[in-house]
Amino acid sequence: MEQDLSEILSDTGLDLIFRKARTHSVWLDKPVSDVLLQALYDLLRWGPTTLNSGPARLVFLRSPEAKQRLLPALSPGNRDKTLAAPVTVIVAYDLRFYDHLPKLFPQNPAAKDGFKDPKATETVALRNSSLQGAYLIVAARALGLDCGPMSGFDNAKVDAEFFPDGRLKSNFLCNLAYGDASQLKPRNPRLSFDEACQII
Repeated sequence: MEQDLSEILSDTGLDLIFRKARTHSVWLDKPVSDVLLQALYDLLRWGPTTLNSGPARLVFLRSPEAKQRLLPALSPGNRDKTLAAPVTVIVAYDLRFYDHLPKLFPQNPAAKDGFKDPKATETVALRNSSLQGAYLIVAARALGLDCGPMSGFDNAKVDAEFFPDGRLKSNFLCNLAYGDASQLKPRNPRLSFDEACQII
């Protein structure tokens, strides 16, 4: 049975999201609107998570004041590009995500009662917020934005500054903007299917 090609993304779309998309560090002087950020969330929220729990919480830092609050937590190599980006997102996770399960997983409202072990709960929150962070990158690229995800920062400092009550924890950061393609270096290789995959 032949695949219905109308049900798959075009080569242009696949290039935009994956094959020609790059991680950027230098940005064009072009704003990212609130409407676009809302559209971004409206896309990424549909990605699957455990029990439809959606533990990610996103803090979009746009103002100079917000960026200055973040600055002490950044490694030196991430400071200039983060200050220059129109938006930096803190991808965080909610340690009490399960409070929302009666709404998000109505077929089993009691599922929230299964999260008694704080360590296991944090593992679920971290794993699924990482998934949602990946959905954010894919959605941003689909909407024409470029991304610069980063792990070079002090999580404890970010959490103390932005989440002092301890309920939210930072996972990673991602700059969102329109990248300056003229500043890109040659693309690094990726592992082949045979190097990275098995079919058993």
